[in-house]
Amino acid sequence: MTRPLRLGAVAYDPKVVTIWDGFRVWLRHRGLDFDYVLYSHYERQVEELVGGSIDVAWNSPLAWVRTRRLVPSATSLVMRDTDQDLVSVIVVRADSSTTELDELEGATVGVGAVDSPQATLLPLALIGDTPITVRRFDIGVGLHGDHIGGERDAARALVAGEVDAACMSDATHLMLSKEGTLPAGSTRILAHTPPYDHCNMTATSESPESLESPESLGRFVSLLLEMDYADPAVRPLLDLEGLTRWLPGRTSGYVQLEAAVDRIGFYDHHGQVTVADYEP
Repeated sequence: MTRPLRLGAVAYDPKVVTIWDGFRVWLRHRGLDFDYVLYSHYERQVEELVGGSIDVAWNSPLAWVRTRRLVPSATSLVMRDTDQDLVSVIVVRADSSTTELDELEGATVGVGAVDSPQATLLPLALIGDTPITVRRFDIGVGLHGDHIGGERDAARALVAGEVDAACMSDATHLMLSKEGTLPAGSTRILAHTPPYDHCNMTATSESPESLESPESLGRFVSLLLEMDYADPAVRPLLDLEGLTRWLPGRTSGYVQLEAAVDRIGFYDHHGQVTVADYEP
């Protein structure tokens, strides 16, 4: 007996149910037998993708890195237009005398959760070997930074003078400035990471035998790429998922994160979790 094409997604927010319920209806109306499974954290989702319990995973960048190490032939199928060329920043107070990264020596730097690429792994890699004290804000561990809780707490600590610098995505910095968490004119960007990519839709190299047909995965990708932001049935779902169109997946935007993962030993080269103090 065949089963639907099964997608895995992490329930980082209640809206995830609304999003994938809507996608399920839209895809089924177009002839694709589709369903989804929700996970509480990315490590389980990766393991079940590799084990064949799901056919495709809506993966964080860190989950992509692990999947690729477990299954080197894994494929990035599609990504959102908003997943490409992101930048993280290291922010100091406007009155700070620090103007260069190496001047952070001895400073306390606030970061997001241990598994946040944008607020922890990538900015700390940018700082490199400069000796600092890292203050982590472990909000939503296991969600790989699919929230801004840790970034917001790091920003608040910066304003309160509890840390000397804070790490976050530039989009979060802009949002926190607009909402007043970071009062106007109170902070200054010390450094930017190079551009990197965020989430992607990941599959292993072969379509599972349990699918109705070997073309199911290709049909899924084609339908996503056909989604039109002008379509009133699609636009609310795309807004909730934070994109205006799907793009073909690429892998070039993860080189920086791969290096950051190796630098701290988050995963080993075979995809096993090796970082300390990580309990998703």
